[in-house]
Amino acid sequence: MSHMSRPASAQPSHDGEFEFWRNHAHISLQPVAAPSILGLFGFAAATFVVATNLAGWYGDTVTTPHFLFPFAALTGGLAQFLAGMWAYRARDGLATAMHGVWGAFWLSYGILFLLFATGVLVQPTPFVALGYWFIALAAITWSGAFAALADNLGVAGVLATLAAGSTCQAVGQLADISAWRTVGAYFFLASAVIAWYTATAMMLEGTFRRVILPIGKMRGPNLPGREPRQVIQFLAGEPGVKVGQ
Repeated sequence: MSHMSRPASAQPSHDGEFEFWRNHAHISLQPVAAPSILGLFGFAAATFVVATNLAGWYGDTVTTPHFLFPFAALTGGLAQFLAGMWAYRARDGLATAMHGVWGAFWLSYGILFLLFATGVLVQPTPFVALGYWFIALAAITWSGAFAALADNLGVAGVLATLAAGSTCQAVGQLADISAWRTVGAYFFLASAVIAWYTATAMMLEGTFRRVILPIGKMRGPNLPGREPRQVIQFLAGEPGVKVGQ
């Protein structure tokens, strides 16, 4: 049987295509807020606290693990990992990968420092195993930074500085060079600040319904005062309809 096309009267015109589907589509799904707001805030907080310790602003190897492990595991780990799973529902592959991997890292980091705090393990110097952790994280995060260039310069900045910090930490831990570890810590601090700014911008756009702080969106409004684009996916704003955050 040959394919029968729809009558010309039922065919939506190019200009009226979105209006046609708005009038004819019925979608019932559960709405989801932008998961990266939580993910970036959790990442920014945990990274700032840990990076300042790595940079030598405070702490020691005896008492500091007691205070680091719960904050790293819950604020940076659990919150960010949950954000990654919710980003999956929002069909955001980049956020799913980055929040998922770094959330898992912070959970692991928190557990590791819990073992240090309870005396089960003794923190080695140089910390060669942690250096290999950062090799894997650097490779994944550099990939994410490149992918983010197509979507959001704010997120790309977070990931690029994070990848640079991971690279420096890997070299510093493997070669036992404190200068590299310190440089890596300052890259982490820069990533935390950019993450805080980006999450704040996303939150303000969601509450004010217009751009307040620009974050370099490549496919959307990026000037202060501009409203989000009025396209069919934003009308519903739900997973399965709206791609990304």
